[in-house]
Amino acid sequence: MPGFQIRSAAVACAGLVLLASCASAAPAGPDPDAVTGTVVVFAAASLTEAFTDLADEFEAAHPGTAVTVNLGSSAALAQQLTAGAPADVFAAANEAAMGVVSDAGLVRGEAAVFARNSLRIAVPAGNPAGVTGLADFARRDLTVALCAPEAPCGMLSARVFADAGITPAPDTLEQDVKAALVKVERDEVDCALVYRTDVLAAGGAVDGIDFPGADEAVTEYPIATLGDAPNPGAAEAFLDFVLSGTGRAALAAAGFGVG
Repeated sequence: MPGFQIRSAAVACAGLVLLASCASAAPAGPDPDAVTGTVVVFAAASLTEAFTDLADEFEAAHPGTAVTVNLGSSAALAQQLTAGAPADVFAAANEAAMGVVSDAGLVRGEAAVFARNSLRIAVPAGNPAGVTGLADFARRDLTVALCAPEAPCGMLSARVFADAGITPAPDTLEQDVKAALVKVERDEVDCALVYRTDVLAAGGAVDGIDFPGADEAVTEYPIATLGDAPNPGAAEAFLDFVLSGTGRAALAAAGFGVG
């Protein structure tokens, strides 16, 4: 009987060694922290150039990922999100649009401000109408484009005109800042009020005109991951990327304030 007990213990030990060996030889499972798959980012239209570049850089840094950027007016994007549109990240051009999504309980954690912007007057190259400042937006003989009141650029424009004591006479109200800029680029309007980053992005197609108080009227851009993000791991990684040194450098190069 004692011999039987010794042999049984030996067999048990051998079995445990074999199991441990097999376990160590088994291939590792997928890394739960790996960043893969598609990241859907809803972003303000004024972020077009900066986020297009950041999406490319993020994909290069994380092989196996694909960033889909849905661009538009922050107010319209907020409405889409509250209506159930699936997305991983929301980057808005003002706190009001982010507040709509946050109040609906759709934001994960706290939104972080990652950029700032201000307005400039945009005119067709060469300034054929001779626009000199904000007062020209009240002239009936000029064709004027502004952002719609609900868009962040429209809200900031209203603040600027109120501070200057000017009542503008817009001929067209565009749904987002890029749509207003296009009107200038195509020489369809004499002037528009857009973000300084959009004037820079347009290059030689438009001229930019500063005006008193422009740098004091600033909009802040918040970014957040969404609670129902289809790809939460990649969503957090993209948010961190935007807030990183690489992200800040890309935003600064596009003309955003990042300090």
